[in-house]
Amino acid sequence: MLEDLNKKYDKLQKVYGDPNLDSIYNGGCINNPDICFVFMNPTAKNIAASKAWHGLKSPWLGTKNIWDLFYEVNLLDETIYQEIKNKKSKEWTEEFANKVYDNVKKHKCFITNLGKCTQIDARPLPDSVYQKYLKLLYKEITIIKPKVIILFGNQVSSIVLKQKIMVSTSRKKLYKKKINKEEYKFYSVYYPVGNGRFNIDKSIEDIKWIIENENIKKVGV
Repeated sequence: MLEDLNKKYDKLQKVYGDPNLDSIYNGGCINNPDICFVFMNPTAKNIAASKAWHGLKSPWLGTKNIWDLFYEVNLLDETIYQEIKNKKSKEWTEEFANKVYDNVKKHKCFITNLGKCTQIDARPLPDSVYQKYLKLLYKEITIIKPKVIILFGNQVSSIVLKQKIMVSTSRKKLYKKKINKEEYKFYSVYYPVGNGRFNIDKSIEDIKWIIENENIKKVGV
């Protein structure tokens, strides 16, 4: 069960994350999602990182920019997207977080980070920290069994695939990797937020291509 991993993430938070913040886990469709999205690690901008927050501890809660990507690739309903864009971070409620991730689930997506160690800011983490989470990410993957896994950025892609990956030369390239004797499909795309915001159009283009070429059926189609 995914919940069984959370205690391990919480222990690692005390070692590698900010002690005043909580781990951020994952969220969305947990039964054979079409796509599993793997980001880097959470920051204090996620409203759920606060110890006063008792709702979902899922990625990107209370933020705006990443939801542009999910909307543009048709993996988020317009009504939810507009609500997100019109809310300030402090206006997010635990109920609204559930509403957002119900929509993520509806679109058969699962969102997670390689590292669950929440930092106060977007400081770079060394490979050695992400390596501490790698087996746990593999466990997540074997539990949910996604059709396709999309890795964001060079660092995450290289660690997860255990080979040097440069997104610029790996766009729309399929990688296959066995985890616990099962083979999974991976793609590497540009990191679309923060310093990588200027690459979001490339991320959108590649994700649309992956959806099309992997015959992922859009909700309502």
